[in-house]
Amino acid sequence: MHQGLEATEHTGTKLGRTAYHGYLADAYRQAGQIETGLRVLAEAQPEADEYWAGEWYWRRGDLLWMAGGEQAEEAETCFQQALAITRRQQAKWWELRAARRLSRLWQQQGRHQDAYDLLAPIYNWFTEGFDTADLQEAKALLDELR
Repeated sequence: MHQGLEATEHTGTKLGRTAYHGYLADAYRQAGQIETGLRVLAEAQPEADEYWAGEWYWRRGDLLWMAGGEQAEEAETCFQQALAITRRQQAKWWELRAARRLSRLWQQQGRHQDAYDLLAPIYNWFTEGFDTADLQEAKALLDELR
């Protein structure tokens, strides 16, 4: 991933760089390297235009949430920012991803009804794609919250 990102930097290409940084940050999150993932996202932040801003915020929220402790409050703020951006964009799929993360965080905080009330209407908006991981995970979370 680093080689691909470096190659795009050498060519001067900016298209897709924010997404590549996001994928790399996610790989670091999966490897438990939270600080490195946050650093990678920080590098991408200036390029995270409105199109990618929602994804940038929920990825940052994921990393902060995984770090735990006091950073959980900042993670919640990131998820709320992602949700606001994706709603403004009318990007239902990205809104679902942001809402699922915020709902999961609220579930851990014991805010089950708030979590359900946030996620259910977004999930119910969809009429197809129920075999996708995002919708399956949202459905499983809703079932847990009932």
